[in-house]
Amino acid sequence: MPLLQLQRVDFSVGGPLLLEHVDLAIEPGERVCVVGRNGEGKSTLLRLIAGEIKPDDGEVRVQNGVRIARLAQEVPQDTHGSVFDVVAQGLGDLGALLAQYHHLLGGHDLAALGAVQARIEAQHGWDLDRRVSQVLERLELPADADFAALSGGMKRRVLLAQALVRAPDVLLLDEPTNHLDIEAIAWLEEFLRSANFALVFVTHDRSFLRALATRIVEIDRGAVTSWPGDYDNYLHRREERLHAQALDDARFDKKLAAEEVWIRQGIKARRTRNEGRVRALKAMRRERAQRRELSGNAKMTLATAQASGKKVIEAKHVEFAWGEKAMLRDFSTTILRGDRVGIIGPNGSGKSTLLQLLLGQIEPQRGEIERGTHLEIAYFDQHRAALREDWNALDNVAEGREYIELDGQRKHVLGYLQDFLFSPERARAPITRLSGGERNRLLLAKLFAQPSNLLVMDEPTNDLDVETLELLEDLLGAYRGTLLLVSHDRQFIDNVVTSTLVLEGDGRVGDYVGGYSDWLRQKPAPRQELPATKAQEPDSRLRVDDEQKAKRKLGYKHARELEQLPARIETLEGEIAARTQAMHDPAFFKQDGGVITAANQALAAQQAELDAAYARWQELEG
Repeated sequence: MPLLQLQRVDFSVGGPLLLEHVDLAIEPGERVCVVGRNGEGKSTLLRLIAGEIKPDDGEVRVQNGVRIARLAQEVPQDTHGSVFDVVAQGLGDLGALLAQYHHLLGGHDLAALGAVQARIEAQHGWDLDRRVSQVLERLELPADADFAALSGGMKRRVLLAQALVRAPDVLLLDEPTNHLDIEAIAWLEEFLRSANFALVFVTHDRSFLRALATRIVEIDRGAVTSWPGDYDNYLHRREERLHAQALDDARFDKKLAAEEVWIRQGIKARRTRNEGRVRALKAMRRERAQRRELSGNAKMTLATAQASGKKVIEAKHVEFAWGEKAMLRDFSTTILRGDRVGIIGPNGSGKSTLLQLLLGQIEPQRGEIERGTHLEIAYFDQHRAALREDWNALDNVAEGREYIELDGQRKHVLGYLQDFLFSPERARAPITRLSGGERNRLLLAKLFAQPSNLLVMDEPTNDLDVETLELLEDLLGAYRGTLLLVSHDRQFIDNVVTSTLVLEGDGRVGDYVGGYSDWLRQKPAPRQELPATKAQEPDSRLRVDDEQKAKRKLGYKHARELEQLPARIETLEGEIAARTQAMHDPAFFKQDGGVITAANQALAAQQAELDAAYARWQELEG
């Protein structure tokens, strides 16, 4: 039985319905990713499920006893207190009592402590106190740390703990990877894969999406459709559907055009006019008027300046520290014209410091950095500081101009902004009314109107929809200048950069050819300390010993299991593909709702079995 259902739900914020006739069920244990363009209503759908807003029409039905928790897209500004306090807030009034009790512990006000303790006991709250402690331990969070002093990534982890402490049956996550570094994203992936609750999430991170989703729910022009299976299957089926829809629309438009010609014929046609045909034409006109066109893709253009010198930046034996913390030790690199360099590392490891040094915004404490000639730099700032809050989108890009120059061609600013999916009305709207994705697109529009031959982008992917991300990848691939890119989006890095600087801790910076996946293959294995008595043994002997131990450890039963797993995985993949194909037949959705639910559950179970088989295969091979 579904944990919750949306039945014929409508929702609008003025104008056309944002969500129209939505039918959706969430089953236990499944991981559903909601996809769609910026502004299509993904966050709104999550808020409807959470009960934070009510539909204009239709119903959101939640099973008795089902708990729903939501992690919002942005960290609330009024969140304060210790980590324990913030996590306990997820338990409401009882959580506030538990936080008060922990603050009084170790103090001298025994009367107040006793009073709070009595109230907790009266509400049987000690089990919840243990639950808070268990969640903090599971997520490796310091209970007494000040929430305000934490990094953005750690704050997101605390808010996740706040959601988890409610022991939800359904967890809603809106862009959970924003402001997380790659290590934290990998941790979150693994945590969510092993969780026992249903997950509904929105993300622009395609690697994260592929790792987690067992079903895709798409929002497109108000309609919500469900696509069983993984993200790649959805992409393939979506292309097929859009092609079929385009053919149907073309046939419809051709027939409508013919009927319009007929109705406008002279006296002879009117004498023989078929009133039924007239009514059918009126119905066709209404249907055509109600058709919602597919949103266009952004058509971004990047202005380039004259070429820089061949050598763009050269660093020699650079060292830099903030106080006692070493950020760079003996760092050297050469960046040549046309290089596309990715910079990755944990939050706080010094990525922004490295950028500032390379660009000359701060000076090294030792060593030297030389910058080449004729550099024209355009900088994408992840904090969007380049946007003026008291200006609208048009003013932020135009800066008093009516036209901008793009590679020798003049273009009106309004037309240029339309290429970035800003209608004239939206371009003139106050910037405070823009969503996170719109602000990022606006910053790209402002940046790309500026001629450059060195493009510096600090976390440009946050809040962008997947289509815009893919277009940005193509644009950067064709950029004739030099690119410095800081990003936590693993696929974006793989698709854009030609080399990677990795901040590996303690001031060390590794220089690798290729993107994130190439770094994973090239990076050195973690050092393992050997006992002092074994320190001089040859490496080859150690390897032989390890292999013999591994073989002895894998007995006949497990060896047989390992031998049979590839065939089992192949069978499961075939069954999942066949079931998914059958579920995309239009006739499938005409069946009874119980049959559709059972089919979704069976597919989710097969997907879980396949995940387990892959995990077991990796475990046995290791």
